[in-house]
Amino acid sequence: MIRFSTAGESHGEALIALISGLPAGVPVDLDFVNRELWRRQQGYGRGGRMKIETDKAHVLSGVRHGQTIGSPVAIRIENRDWKNWEEKLPVESGDPARHQPVTSPRPGHADLAGALKYNFPEARYVLERASARESAARVAAGAFAKLLLKTLGIEVSSHVIRVGRVGLERTAAWNQIAAACGREEVVLGCVDAEIEARMKEEVEEAARTGDTVGGIFEVVAHGVPAGLGTYANWDERLDGLLAWAVMSLQAVKAVEIGRGVTAAEVFGSQVHDAIHYAGSDTGRPTRFTREHNNAGGIEGGVSNGEEIVVRGYLKPISTLRRPLESVRFDTREATAASYERSDICVVPAAAVAGEAMVALVLARLAQEKFGGDSLCEMKRNFLGYIEQLRQF
Repeated sequence: MIRFSTAGESHGEALIALISGLPAGVPVDLDFVNRELWRRQQGYGRGGRMKIETDKAHVLSGVRHGQTIGSPVAIRIENRDWKNWEEKLPVESGDPARHQPVTSPRPGHADLAGALKYNFPEARYVLERASARESAARVAAGAFAKLLLKTLGIEVSSHVIRVGRVGLERTAAWNQIAAACGREEVVLGCVDAEIEARMKEEVEEAARTGDTVGGIFEVVAHGVPAGLGTYANWDERLDGLLAWAVMSLQAVKAVEIGRGVTAAEVFGSQVHDAIHYAGSDTGRPTRFTREHNNAGGIEGGVSNGEEIVVRGYLKPISTLRRPLESVRFDTREATAASYERSDICVVPAAAVAGEAMVALVLARLAQEKFGGDSLCEMKRNFLGYIEQLRQF
C-alpha cells in the first residue's frame, strides 16, 4: 500500500517526505517535482518567507537511474531560513536566552490547543510543526503520486474559484484548469483573468487593513476510471478518503465533493446526473455518459468514470498584522496575539497542496486495486481492467 509521512518544523533544518509502496519502474522527473514545489510558493499575497526559500527536492533513497526501485523514497527539502534559527531552535539544549517564545496564542491557530495538549509553557514548538510550511513535504510526496498516476493516464490539477468575496461563477473546463497550472507566472490561480484581477483587489484590501483573506480552491482529477474506492466499508469510501485528506491541510475548514453544498438546497431531480449510453465507441473506458457531473465523479463511495471534483474551503490565515485580543501564557493578562511573519492569502498555494493530497489518495487506491510490485505489472493489470470496462 502506498503510504507517506512528513517530518520537520517550519524553522528547522529541513523538511522530510517519506513515501513507501510505489512500484518499481516509475519514471521520476525531478524537474517536475521541483516545479510542483515552485508552484506551492507562488501567488499574490505570499509573505517574506517565500523570498528566502527556493524549495528543491533532494532524493535520498528509493530512486536510481531516474526510476523508482520499489523501496521507500525519502526526500529532503532544505529550509534556507535555518541559518537564522539555528541558535534559537537548537537540537541540543543551547542557550535559553536565545529562545524566541510565542508569548500569546493567536486566535484560529493551533497555539493554545497545542500548548494545552503537550503541556508547553508557550507556543513556539506548536507553531513550528502546525505551520503550513509542512505542506511543502506533502507537495513533494504528491508529485511522486502524480508521476505514477500519469503512467495510467490520470492527471490532477487545480484552480482557485474564490478569494474572499470574489468568486468564479462558472464551471471551468479541464483544458482551462490544466493551462492555468502550466502558467509561468502565478497570480491567484484563477482561469478567468477578469475575475482574478478582482481577486487581487480583495487581497490588496486585506493587506491595507492588516488583515488576511481566505477562499476556495477546486481540485480536478481527469482520466480516473470507474471503480476506485468501494461502498463495502465506511472507511474505504473514496469520497470519505478524499475529504479526510483535503481537510487535513492547514487552514482548510470544509471540503465539498462535486455539487455537495448546493445539492442540499434543491430537489433530487435537479441534482442527480442522468445516465445515457453512447451507441458508438467514445474512446472512453465505458460508453455510459452523463450530461452533468454534479456528483463530482463519485457515487456511493466509488469513482464513476467522470472527472473527480473536490473543493477545499480555506479560512483566512490566523496570523494578523493587526492582531486580535489574546492572553499572555505566563501572566494570563490580556494582550494582543503574537505576530509571526506570515502571508495575507495562501489560496493558490493550498490548491497545489490539495492536488498533492488528492493524487496521493488516488495513487494509493489505484495501487490497491491493480497491485503490482513493478510498474509493468501494475499497468498490465490496469489495462486488463480497462478492457473489462469497455466490454461491459
